Amino acid sequence: MTDRGVDEEKRATLRRFAALGAATPLVGLGSSEADAEETSGSDARDAIVGYVASTPGAHFSKVRDDLRLGTGETQYHLRRLVDDGVVEFRRDGDYKRFFPAKRFTSFEQTTLGYLRRGTPRGMLVALLRDPDATGTDVAAQLDVSRATVSNYARELDDAGLLSREDGYAITRPETVITLLVRYADSFGPDAVALADDAASLIRYDP
Repeated sequence: MTDRGVDEEKRATLRRFAALGAATPLVGLGSSEADAEETSGSDARDAIVGYVASTPGAHFSKVRDDLRLGTGETQYHLRRLVDDGVVEFRRDGDYKRFFPAKRFTSFEQTTLGYLRRGTPRGMLVALLRDPDATGTDVAAQLDVSRATVSNYARELDDAGLLSREDGYAITRPETVITLLVRYADSFGPDAVALADDAASLIRYDP
C-alpha cells in the first residue's frame, strides 16, 4: 500500500472516532485559540476521546495502533486529555488503561481491564453462560491448561471479580454482563455472541 493509501486510512479512522469524540461533553475543555489552528492535533484528540469512550479500558499501545498514531503523538494528546480532565487512567501491571473521566467506578474499571484480556474474558463469559462450570470445564472451553485457568481465577478473586469459596462464582454478574453487552463490539466475537444471548442469561426473580 502506498503512503497516500496509509494516510487516507489514518484520516478515515481519525474522522470516524473524532465524530464520537466531538459528541462527548468534555471534549475541547482547556483548548486555546492556538489549538483551534492545529486541525490535525484537534482531530487526533477528538479521535482519542471517541475511541476511549467506545473502547474503555484500552491500554496505550492499543489506542496508538488502532488510531494509527505515532507514539509521541499519542503520549502528547493523552497527557493533554488527562490534564484537562477529559480522560483518566488506571494502572494495570505494566499497562495504563484509559477511561472517560468520572464515568466508571473502580470496580467497573477493574472489570473492563480484565475484559480486555482474552483468557480472563473467556473465563467470565463461560461462567456467565454456565455458573456451575468447573475449572476443568472452563479450561476445555477455552482450550487452555487447567493451571492457566487456576492462575487467572486467583487473579480475578484477588481483584474482587470472582469467588472461589464454592467452585467459581462471578461476584457481581449483573455488572459484568452489562459491560460485556454495552461494549461487545470492542471485545470480540465471544462478547458479541454473549450479547446476542444476553436476554436468556438474565433471570427475573421478583
